[in-house]
Amino acid sequence: MDLLYILQTNFMPIILGLVTVILLWKNRRGQSHSRLPPGPAPIPLFGNLLQMDVKAPYKLYMKLSKKYGSVFTVWLGSTPVVVLSGYQAIKEAFVNQGEEFSGRANYPVIMTISQGYGVLVSSGKRWKDLRRISLMTLKNFGMGRRTIEQRIQEEAKFLIKAIHEYGDSVVNPKKMICNSIGNVISSIVFGHRFEYNDPMFQLIQKAVDDYFNVLSSPIGAMFNMFPRIVWWFPGKHHRMFAIINQAKDYMRAQAELRLKNLDTSDPQDLLEAFLIKMLEEKDDPNTEFCYDNMVMTAWNLFSAGTETTSSTLRQSFLMMMKYPSIQGKVQKEIDDVIGSKVPTVDDRVKMPYTDAVLHEVQRFMDLAPTSVPHKVIRDTEFHNYLIPKGTMVLPLFSSVLCDPELFQNPDEFDPENFLDENGRFKKNDGFLAFGLGKRVCLGEALARMELFLFFTSLLQRFTFSGTQPPEEININPECASFGRMPCSYECYIKVRNVE
Repeated sequence: MDLLYILQTNFMPIILGLVTVILLWKNRRGQSHSRLPPGPAPIPLFGNLLQMDVKAPYKLYMKLSKKYGSVFTVWLGSTPVVVLSGYQAIKEAFVNQGEEFSGRANYPVIMTISQGYGVLVSSGKRWKDLRRISLMTLKNFGMGRRTIEQRIQEEAKFLIKAIHEYGDSVVNPKKMICNSIGNVISSIVFGHRFEYNDPMFQLIQKAVDDYFNVLSSPIGAMFNMFPRIVWWFPGKHHRMFAIINQAKDYMRAQAELRLKNLDTSDPQDLLEAFLIKMLEEKDDPNTEFCYDNMVMTAWNLFSAGTETTSSTLRQSFLMMMKYPSIQGKVQKEIDDVIGSKVPTVDDRVKMPYTDAVLHEVQRFMDLAPTSVPHKVIRDTEFHNYLIPKGTMVLPLFSSVLCDPELFQNPDEFDPENFLDENGRFKKNDGFLAFGLGKRVCLGEALARMELFLFFTSLLQRFTFSGTQPPEEININPECASFGRMPCSYECYIKVRNVE
């Protein structure tokens, strides 16, 4: 009797509290989300989290798409997430109803860093204004002018020089490639490159590396699920937040220095272009051109632009080590078309095999299986379902990149996926490596230029080989939360004997 009394006294309030929370949760879910697409039954409080591998959630989504079709709902805790699978559904959402699906949902790690500022995380007017100035800057200092091509060519020479210094030694190319890509972004943001050993450049590079390291770690996954709790845990996430704040402080300080001698008729980089817009709209209370948006947009370009392009290049050289015959065909095309001159962007149209190989690397790698999450900006009817305003939406790009109806042998690395029967380059609608619709990667043209020029410049001069036989080389990218990164590797980079 005493034991029963103790149980009732100590545990009954807890039990009643849990029952109340579950009932409220179920009632809220039923009232607010009654017309959401179907999906697996969630567990109260946890949703479907216990069913998924937090390092590779897209694997569960791929499995669920076979059961529920092209549109379904999963629950991350108490938050519903609509997943879109297959090319047709993704196109209907992001192209046909692009405005409704143009919002950006954000993970708590990213929001803690950005506080809602910057082109990556914003929606509505802020996103449109920041995307416009970012595209303008990339066009003026990047995409549309020879100057950025020359800067990439220059940076490729520095990378070649750095590789030469290793001689016949085994090397992990990650840091060298990251430095080179980081300097291309630096030329756009700051108007100049850094020496690789420059302390501030290394701080920015470490901030980028720590950022993706935390995002792909268990502590990052836990922070994204339970931010208010995990914030109080000690760990590397706090060191990451601190070093990113240092990088942001440096970017702001650089902008303030430029303001003293700013030539408003001739901006030289992103910071100056942004400062000019700030001066032009200084009397507009609704302007989005402020220091916070400028610094975060610069950080977005560094973090997204450096990691994605450098990871793709590292994966491409890993594939060349795995398939030396493909590497040989690429090098023959380089020798036939480019010879000993410096590679240019114009060479790409004359090199269909090399272009196909680079496309296939990106398809096989599947860098961002679900991209950065979207959200609907208003209540949206889609496939006879109602998706409430603000609901997170994930496009399952993996379902397209491995679709057997779009690609032959989708589980194998095969450049023929992008070649016709006459060996000419063939476009494929299923190539969604840069996204689709209004929020397609704003640096796509720059990334394509970097991939081609660095890839051809290095294979013109060097041959990549593994420290083990090709058949033993692991080419499967490592899963990292919402991304896939090349596995770490060491290799030999041998100088080619080319006439």
